[in-house]
Order: sequence, then C-alpha cells, then structure tokens
Amino acid sequence: TQHPQNQGRGQPDGSRSAQADQHARQAAQSPQQTLARYTGCLLGGAVGDALGAPIEFMSATDILLDFGPIGVTNYQPAYGGLGLITDDTQMTLFTADGLLRAWIEGHNHSQTHGHALNPVRTTALAYLLWLQTQGESPALSLAPALHGWLFAQEALHARRAPGMTCLSSLRSMDTLGAPARNNSKGCGGVMRVAPVGLFAHSLHLKPQQTFQLGNRLAGLTHGHPTGQLTGGALAVFIQGLAGGVALRNCLPPVKALLRTTPDHEETLHAIEQAESLAGSDLPHAEAIKRLGQGWIAEEALAVSLYCALVAQDFKHGVKLAVNHDGDSDSTGAIAGNLLGALYGESAIPAKWLQPLELRGVITEVARDLHDFHGWQLDGAHADAALAQRLRARYPVQPV
Repeated sequence: TQHPQNQGRGQPDGSRSAQADQHARQAAQSPQQTLARYTGCLLGGAVGDALGAPIEFMSATDILLDFGPIGVTNYQPAYGGLGLITDDTQMTLFTADGLLRAWIEGHNHSQTHGHALNPVRTTALAYLLWLQTQGESPALSLAPALHGWLFAQEALHARRAPGMTCLSSLRSMDTLGAPARNNSKGCGGVMRVAPVGLFAHSLHLKPQQTFQLGNRLAGLTHGHPTGQLTGGALAVFIQGLAGGVALRNCLPPVKALLRTTPDHEETLHAIEQAESLAGSDLPHAEAIKRLGQGWIAEEALAVSLYCALVAQDFKHGVKLAVNHDGDSDSTGAIAGNLLGALYGESAIPAKWLQPLELRGVITEVARDLHDFHGWQLDGAHADAALAQRLRARYPVQPV
C-alpha cells in the first residue's frame, strides 16, 4: 500500500491562497496552541457524542417536550451513566491507534521519515481490535500481543449501539486493509476520521494526501463513494483547523478536491448547502431540518459543518448539533471535532469535561498524535526506554 505522502503528487490540492494562509498561521502558532487544538478536537468530539447519546433516536419535538424549549444542555442518563461515550468516540480512538501504529511500524522497519508507513493496514488492525472489544470475532486471527494500550481500557469494551455496517464489514474482512464490499454510505465512516486530520497536520501532508487517506479509512467499512468522500473531506477540514486556518477558509480546498474526484456530487452538494444555509437568515432548526437527520454520511457532515459555521462558541455549536431529529450523537461528535479543533480545549465547558468518560485516555491519545513525529525511536538519538514503551503501547508485531 502506498504511503499517503506518495499519493496524488502533482494533483490539485486546493486554492493557493488558503494554503498560504495555513502556512502563515502555522508559523505563528505555538506548540502549546497546536496541542490545545488536538486535545480540543478529540475531547470535543467525545463531548458531543456523550451529549447526543441519550437523544439519538428521539425526534426534535420529543426532545423539546422532555428537556424544555432549548432541548438538551447538559449530560442526560444513557447507558447507565452521565457523560458516557458511544461507538463514535470508541472508533475515533481506534483510528488514532491505527495511525500511530503505522508510525511505529515504519520505524521498526528502519525507515525514517515515514516512507514505509502503511496506515490503512494498521488502522484496519486497530478496527479489528475494536470489533473484539464489542464481543465480536473477526475472520482474521489477531495475536494477543497486538492488543496494545487502548484495548486494555476496560471502558472501551462497553457496547454502545455500534453501527451494523461497521460490525459486518469488519467481521468479514479477510485481508487486512481490504475495502468494504457493500454499498453503504451510513455515517459510520465519517464520524471516526478526525484523527486523520491531526495525523496529517503533524506530518505536513498535502491536502490531497489527507483527503485520500480519509477516503480509504472510511472505505474500510463503507463501500459507497459518498460514505468515503465525506471522510476525506472531514480529514482535510480538521487538518486545516489544527493549523489555525479559519473554517470558512478550509471550504475552498475541500470543494476543489471533491471536484477532481469521481462520484463527488452528493458530498459537494451537502457541503455547499451547509455553507449556503449558514449564510442565510433561516432559523437554525429549520436549516438543520433541510440538511437531513445525519444517519447517512453526507447529511451527518452537512449538519455538523453548518453547526460549526454558525456557532457563537463551542457550547452553542454542539448544542445545535445534537438537538434535532436523527443521529444526535454522530452529528454532535463531528461538530465537536470541528469546534474543538477550531477553538481549542479551553473552549469546552468544564461541566462537560469533568464527568466525561475516558477523558484522560482521550487526552493522552491527542497528545500522542501531536508528539509522534518527534519520537526518537531509532538512530543515534533514540530514547530506548521511550521506544520500548511506545512499541508496547501501539504494537505492530509480537513484543
């Protein structure tokens, strides 16, 4: 499998002005500010997920009847507790796990600078480990030595309404990294790919490379082009936001990438509709209703993008993203990823962070995505103790 750095060379990767803006902002952004965007992205997604979980299958009318005229504003009981994440955040964490395994694997093969990376294969491995946490048995046998740190987190073994398409695709995967053999465009592909944007930002990938990697990881479980292209689009949005680019300035390169890709029409239309409605005077509830319920990929991306574009702050945007008909936890998670990357961790209300399940684990994963490019795993300056710990944390071969 070709490393994303070697994919799409010479192909269009968006407007030059947006790229120049991104590079200028990156130069002015401190490492602490960047890390705050990484942690904000993953924690924000988990917060939106947990906020939307109790009302995922409720209509907007019932939400308002049960929780008042502005709907849910704080965690409500779900799965036996408050602030508990669902499969959306579980799979997001395993996406990050798989990407970090790719980096470790590249260094295990004595190839520096990521030239031997195979993130599709290692992320497929991570997804099969997630499948096992759900009490399912994949067709491919995985040695216990491959379990790693995330698999050892007992809370991640809770079954929280996992998507049937994800389960069936991973159960039947007979070659590690093989694309899904279905025609699904459910939102289970896009809702988990935010770490791709963070990984890409750390590696300074071109938007085209990020887009392709997001597509391929979504395609591990979802075979419809829209189920994949939405993943690529979200990854590029997150990459730009992690570098300090304004969300509206991320739109032109994403749309340009889509226009060069076959079967892009549904995804492009959804993004343009969200952009148009965000600039209109239509009430938020009506605008979101026009964008859909979020069960399918382009609707989930459109609703989340709209909420992020019109948000006054993190809290406002995430509340909009969950209080509607449909897949509230997935739209909450994606909007939380976008808004957390946009505003940083400090913008997330403490009352939502404090009880959040696995907050510490999520924070550590975000830090690893921020730091991995600087890990000294081999060579003259290798830190042997660090290398041993990280290879046990993200194993790619028996340890």
